Amino acid sequence: MTESSMKKLASTLLDAITDKDPLVQEQVCSALCSLGEARPVETLRACEEYLRQHDKLAHPYRAAVLRAMERVLSSRASELDKDTASTIILLASSEMTKTKDLVWDWQQAASGVLVAVGRQFISKVMEELLRRLHPGTLPHCAVLHTLASLSVANAFGVVPFLPSVLSSLLPVLGVAKQDTVRVAFCSALQRFSEGALEYLANLDRAPDPTVRKDAFATDIFSAYDVLFHQWLQSREAKLRLAVVEALGPMSHLLPSERLEEQLPKLLPGILALYKKHAETFYLSKSLGQILEAAVSVGSRTLETQLDALLAALHSQICVPVESSSPLVMSNQKEVLRCFTVLACSSPDRLLAFLLPRLDTSNERTRVGTLQVVRHVINSAAAQMEDKKPFILSSMRLPLLDTNSKVKRAVVQVISAMAHHGYLEQPGGEAMIEYIVQQCALPPEQEPEKPGPGSKDPKADSVRAISVRTLYLVSTTVDRMSHVLWPYLLQFLTPVRFTGALTPLCRSLVHLAQKRQEAGADAFLIQYDAHASLPSPYAVTGRLLVVSSSPYLGDGRGAAALRLLSVLHPNIHPLLGQHWETTVPLLLGYLDEHTEETLPQEEWEEKLLMFLRDTLAIISDNAWICQLSLELCRQLPCYDEAPQEKNFLYKCIGTTLGAASSKEVVRKHLQELLETARYQEEAERECVLFPARGKCAAPQGLACCFGICAISHLEDTLAQLEDFVRSEVFRKSIGILNIFKDRSENEVEKVKSALILCYGHVAARAPRELVLAKVESDILRNICQHFSTKDPALKLCLVQSVCMVSRAICSSTQAGSFHFTRKAELVAQMMEFIRAEPPDSLRTPIRKKAMLTCTYLVSVEPALDEQARADVIHGCLHSIMALLPEPKEEDGGCQKSLYLETLHALEDLLTSLLQRNMTPQGLQIMIEHLSPWIKSPRGHERARALGLSALLLRYFLEHLRVSALVPFHNLGLLIGLFSPRCADLWPATRQEAVDCVYSLLYLQLGYEGFSRDYRDDVAERLLSLKDGLVHPDPAILFHTCHSVGQIIAKRLPPDQLISLLLTMFEALGDPEKNCSRAATVMINCLLQERGGVLQEKVPEIVSVLRSKLQEAQGEHVLPAAQHSVYLLATQHCAAVVSSLLGSPLPLDSHTCMLWRALAVEPRLAAQVLGLLLEKMSRDVPFKESRAFLLGRTPDRVATLLPLSATCALFEVMSTPAAGPAVLELYPQLFVVLLLRVSCTVGVQLPRNLQAQERRGASPALATRNLEPCSSAVDTLRSMLLRSGSEDVVQRMDLEGGWELLRTSAGHEEGATRLARAMAEHAGPRLPLVLKTLACTHSSAYENQRVTTTAFLAELLNSNVANDLMLLDSLLESLAARQKDTCASVRRLVLRGLANLASGCPDKVRTHGPQLLTAMIGGLDDGDNPHSPVALEAMLGLARLVHLVESWDLRSGLLHVAIRIRPFFDSEKMEFRTASIRLFGHLNKVCHGDCEDVFLDQVVGGLAPLLLHLQDPQATVASACRFALRMCGPNLACEELSAAFQKHLQEGRALHFGEFLNTTCKHLMHHFPDLLGRLLTTCLFYFKSSWENVRAAAPLFTGFLVLHSEPRQQPQVDLDQLIAALQILLKDPAPEVRTRAAEALGRLVKLA
Repeated sequence: MTESSMKKLASTLLDAITDKDPLVQEQVCSALCSLGEARPVETLRACEEYLRQHDKLAHPYRAAVLRAMERVLSSRASELDKDTASTIILLASSEMTKTKDLVWDWQQAASGVLVAVGRQFISKVMEELLRRLHPGTLPHCAVLHTLASLSVANAFGVVPFLPSVLSSLLPVLGVAKQDTVRVAFCSALQRFSEGALEYLANLDRAPDPTVRKDAFATDIFSAYDVLFHQWLQSREAKLRLAVVEALGPMSHLLPSERLEEQLPKLLPGILALYKKHAETFYLSKSLGQILEAAVSVGSRTLETQLDALLAALHSQICVPVESSSPLVMSNQKEVLRCFTVLACSSPDRLLAFLLPRLDTSNERTRVGTLQVVRHVINSAAAQMEDKKPFILSSMRLPLLDTNSKVKRAVVQVISAMAHHGYLEQPGGEAMIEYIVQQCALPPEQEPEKPGPGSKDPKADSVRAISVRTLYLVSTTVDRMSHVLWPYLLQFLTPVRFTGALTPLCRSLVHLAQKRQEAGADAFLIQYDAHASLPSPYAVTGRLLVVSSSPYLGDGRGAAALRLLSVLHPNIHPLLGQHWETTVPLLLGYLDEHTEETLPQEEWEEKLLMFLRDTLAIISDNAWICQLSLELCRQLPCYDEAPQEKNFLYKCIGTTLGAASSKEVVRKHLQELLETARYQEEAERECVLFPARGKCAAPQGLACCFGICAISHLEDTLAQLEDFVRSEVFRKSIGILNIFKDRSENEVEKVKSALILCYGHVAARAPRELVLAKVESDILRNICQHFSTKDPALKLCLVQSVCMVSRAICSSTQAGSFHFTRKAELVAQMMEFIRAEPPDSLRTPIRKKAMLTCTYLVSVEPALDEQARADVIHGCLHSIMALLPEPKEEDGGCQKSLYLETLHALEDLLTSLLQRNMTPQGLQIMIEHLSPWIKSPRGHERARALGLSALLLRYFLEHLRVSALVPFHNLGLLIGLFSPRCADLWPATRQEAVDCVYSLLYLQLGYEGFSRDYRDDVAERLLSLKDGLVHPDPAILFHTCHSVGQIIAKRLPPDQLISLLLTMFEALGDPEKNCSRAATVMINCLLQERGGVLQEKVPEIVSVLRSKLQEAQGEHVLPAAQHSVYLLATQHCAAVVSSLLGSPLPLDSHTCMLWRALAVEPRLAAQVLGLLLEKMSRDVPFKESRAFLLGRTPDRVATLLPLSATCALFEVMSTPAAGPAVLELYPQLFVVLLLRVSCTVGVQLPRNLQAQERRGASPALATRNLEPCSSAVDTLRSMLLRSGSEDVVQRMDLEGGWELLRTSAGHEEGATRLARAMAEHAGPRLPLVLKTLACTHSSAYENQRVTTTAFLAELLNSNVANDLMLLDSLLESLAARQKDTCASVRRLVLRGLANLASGCPDKVRTHGPQLLTAMIGGLDDGDNPHSPVALEAMLGLARLVHLVESWDLRSGLLHVAIRIRPFFDSEKMEFRTASIRLFGHLNKVCHGDCEDVFLDQVVGGLAPLLLHLQDPQATVASACRFALRMCGPNLACEELSAAFQKHLQEGRALHFGEFLNTTCKHLMHHFPDLLGRLLTTCLFYFKSSWENVRAAAPLFTGFLVLHSEPRQQPQVDLDQLIAALQILLKDPAPEVRTRAAEALGRLVKLA
């Protein structure tokens, strides 16, 4: 590249630097940098010259040029000669100081140039900068800034000049009056000092190792004097901070004696600024540097400043750090660094200041002080070693603070103390107790909300920090082991530490394991030496009880059990082996469950079994009695934890049951009764009130007595009797009665507890002992309270009676037991049930009462009939009328209660049925359920059918037939249940089938078949249940039909009439689905069993016809089909003519009659033939001009063909018409297809249009009467009826029917129809084509288009060849090649091209004919965008791979030239088709490409690459394909591989990367193409598509990037620069950006 070209290139880019778009401007700068990378000197000179010549250029653009120069210099400064460096230095210096005003971006850019040059030419830069320092004159701020930046960038180069710099600057410090200048001076002095300190710290690498601090001390002190005594007093905050920042590093360079002298003034001066500045980080940082300097010189005056220093620093550390500013956090760190310096130099003074401040009540003061204490404990451990007692004693008041922030700080201090041996000192135990107290905090008592910077508020809570601290101290600080063990054990039992149990147990387990490893002596606890520790009995009881709620408190159950297991030697020496085996099993059970899945009762039973086994192993009555005593003592601890208290009661009962001392047992039972808190529901057992949301565990005082009664029945009952008679009980009742204003329920609560105790005693005591006590001791004390109205007491009564009844039934002596109170108890239970609200389920009273009745029914004496009926009626009414069962989300307790209550009802009804196992007994039960089975409410029907199915199954399972007797009510029962197979509720449908199934087997049983006999017909009912789940009515009623068939086959003849009459009644069922099911089953019965009802047929048909006239829905119509069919058997033609005269649209009765005509195949064929004749006789439409002239003619459908079309639809919609449709398949298909084509856009007559607008009456059919839609529906119906369901399904899926109806989509609809026919109805096509043969000369253009589209698509399938239709199809299409309609000609070409996919092996045979037609199509008409030409290109793309190469060769070049203009067509379809065809032509020519065509390939390469950025994705995809196909023809493996790698379909394309790779290979293998490719790119510089226009300069740039200097003659560089210069003014920023990028790469052409 010549000098002038380089200058022009740089000049062009520099002219573009003024672009308004920042991205373009940035790219221009990058391009300048690219020039600079290649030609740094020339580029820098051009920039220098440009800035010199454009003196008026605005400073933002001057700054941009300077930044580009800086980027070049940062990597190429070493290539500069001294002259150029001097020129640049002078330019930058001039630019930097051109204006005295502060223009920061401009002056900073110039400064950056000087700093970049200064890394290589420091002497020249410093010389220029020193030249700018005039004695007695203030330097420019930018000069100071540059000097400061150089000090950081090249300290070793600048420091030797510092004396000279300082000598020039110091005299003018006093002259500086402007704050901005002073700030610049401060920044410079700060950087100078930092540079000097770096120089002195690395003298081994310095150019002059003799430099000492003394060289700067005098000058720095002079500067210090001005900064501190004058500038620091400024009112400008920014200046004061700049002074302070400078004083920090400057203090290290001051002479020692001067620093000592200045400290009394310097430190107060710095401290005073804390009150003036909000952001104090820089103050604290500088203060820390000053303190370090003072300590390093051993300052004595520092002691005199300590009080003020500590006070100021302390106030800083007490500042809250909630602010999100990082400077606040950094300030805290700097302040703590200052405290570290002071702690190391004056620890006593520091503690004397800090520790008294822990006694203050101010939150910030206390938190800040604690933070400092923690820091100095960690950072000055050696200095604090002998201060431990003082620090510990000072923590007394902070331990009492309730503020959470203080607590958090205290915990952190204690953690630091633990690591440094503080907790081993006296007073350390208080710290440990404090940590445990914080671990016991409940999560809900964490008051403050998380700050904005807190990621996880729970992780930073006091409790979370305390838990982590306790565990870490226990496990990682070895010196704490002897402090914590066994001390932590004393926190297990107090209630206030309950929340800390999990971390306590985990820590104790770890400590215990450590002790075990150390030896048995170290592990065994000496209780005598540790009086404050809980006893083994207390520990055992506590850990066992808290394990009953294992997932509370972060999983305290597992932690407690692990600790219990580890402590076994300290609890009892015999437990080791058993606990080592049992505890892991309990822990494994917990691992298998979660809090949601754990079965609580089962878990508690496992724990109680663990306790029983433990007591059995110990087998020491004294130990057991002591444990029971301790358990009773712990009862008050669980007043706020009802579930755990209930479990504790069970543990007490279990322990008392294992005790052998009756006195101890009775004593403890008495104490329990006297001290129980009766007002608490949880102590009385399970009282479930879902409406109030209470669901307590089924345990408590009553459970305790029940468990104890297992071993001590007599003592337990005696103790209960004594309590009832005791003064304590009477006083309790009396006292409660005195206070009338208190709730009377409190009296009932005491009674409730005692009643439940009796119930549990009866339930758990040995059965052989309890019968003798039931009526005399237990029920006598229960029954006297039946008159209560208190719901809780009522529930307790029912529960206890239920337990007693169950105990009686489960006894081995129940059969001989005569229960005298049975009737009384049943009546009382029914009273309780009737008293419940009928529409809601609030308490378990119903459930418990019905369970009680279930147990009582089986006990002698038996109930009388009236009592039985009352029980059944009362229980059904109580349950069936409830609202629908609750869903899961409505509450788990409510859902569970409902299901349990329903199961209780089922058990009661089956137990009642068991007492009368006869057909009459069954009938009675069903009669009770019948009103609910017919209920209009679905949930009531579902429940009734479920109960009926249950009873029938039970009856069948327990059927015992001793003699063959008739099941006389079978028909009535089946008629009641079978219509329910179509109920709206799926569950009801399933249960109805089960009922029918059971009834059929009952009939078989009464006929004498054995119980294990399985009837194949009846068994089919079970397989039909799946069909009843489906909501589709068609499937549902088909299943009902199958059910009817099964019934018809197994029903005795004498039951048929009763069944039919019952089903006729069901036709009026308010549930329409059941009514429909009745019609289906009636029809089925008539079909299957009509022979036995010959004399009843007229009556049945008459009923069905009347239903047809009265029916409000269509569900009665199927029942009348057979009768209606008979009406037309003898007068077919007359009936057809008469029906065709019916008014349109057809009403529902007329439609029914048409369908009836198709029942018999021969009749259907006659009807179809007559209708085809009527349809073809008249014209399809008439044209009528509108009243106003100029309107296009309207096409109005004629009535006769329209009526015939509607009639055909109705006839062919009947399944029985199938054979007739098959017989007339070709005629029907062709006539209807032609009917569809000639009715597109045809309107209804005006009178019918008016009816359509008004809407049809309910009696009229709902079919669309629009002519074309009617024809399409009829054609679809014909295909369905002829067995071509696959054709219809395919058209449905592809939307073909909708396309056929519209003018725009009709052609595509015909194509899809042909495709479906070829795929699914191939054998039908020969006759269809024969019928279609004469349609090419049709007078209706629409018919010609439709049939051509149909024929063209057939060639797309191999069916044309398989059925030997190819020649006839080609002849038909050839005959239409010259059709006057362009659409027909286009479809002909499409059909010929379809040969490529339908019969590819035949393409070679017809190759010349096909290519001639296609190439002729390229020149069809005068329209440059002819759709025929487009079709020709699409067709050629499909055919070129299949024709003979010699057939293609003659036209190859012509085709390539003809399609080339379409590459840049404005129409996307033409661009896509032409480019893709170009790719196919290349693919065909692989390895056999003539030079003339290769020239076309090369010529198309650039357009294809650029159109990869085409705004249309289909065009870009075509370009990908074409380029992949072009690759092999270019004879360049690398280029072809790149195309294959980057241009695969579906792969994301990084266009820049791909284009770069492509240009690299192009220029390497085809260097001579550079000029040609660039010329093509120039053409696309003017493209109308922005993306393509942007891609062209990008392509240009990459081509140049990878070119060689020897290719330069191919390029007209001036023309290229001029073109790119124009692009730099393009309205699109992306284009300008790419143009600038390309200009930057033109430097390659050197």
